[in-house]
Amino acid sequence: MNVTHPIADKILTRLSKRQGEAVPVRDFLDLGTRAAVAQALSRLVRQEKIRRVGRGLYELPRMGKLLNKPVVQSPHELIRAWARKNGLRVIPSGAYAANLLGLTTQVPAKITYYTNGRTRSITLGPYAVKLLNRGPKTMDVKGQTAPLVFQALRHLGQKGVAPKAIRYLRSKLSKKEKAELKRNLPYAAAWMKPIVEQIGRGEND
Repeated sequence: MNVTHPIADKILTRLSKRQGEAVPVRDFLDLGTRAAVAQALSRLVRQEKIRRVGRGLYELPRMGKLLNKPVVQSPHELIRAWARKNGLRVIPSGAYAANLLGLTTQVPAKITYYTNGRTRSITLGPYAVKLLNRGPKTMDVKGQTAPLVFQALRHLGQKGVAPKAIRYLRSKLSKKEKAELKRNLPYAAAWMKPIVEQIGRGEND
């Protein structure tokens, strides 16, 4: 006899609309009590209908087109979902920020993020992530793009930022992202400011 589980069915429906995204438990608490939701999630994980990718984070995996197997989310997707769940900010450290922007092709062996929370190590899916507490000088940089650019430039260093890298970022970033860079200019190191200004220029400047 097939027994239906209304909460589990509703969770699956909700996850199907956010397939491939790590979703926190709190996004399902309107479906029932915390205990009932937790039980439904555990049942779905046991049945391999969904995947637990971190403490309190669940996903309906995307299927890869070539191999027709579940696609593992990138560390960046997972850590951002984890940060939203915990009400924290996270910023990729220099080497990983440069990789995410396409300035380097080498993925760091250790994935490190800066956070306004405590220093710790966490596991998300198949990834081990190191979180390092940093103060306002790092964490007050607003937005998604500006923190990445600042950390990537810091990683490359004043003498390591080639004109090619500046041209690449200038062509890659949207007008909105360049405006975000300009708003965060006061947080840039002195040597970095003229570089950020060059990257933030429009095509006709």
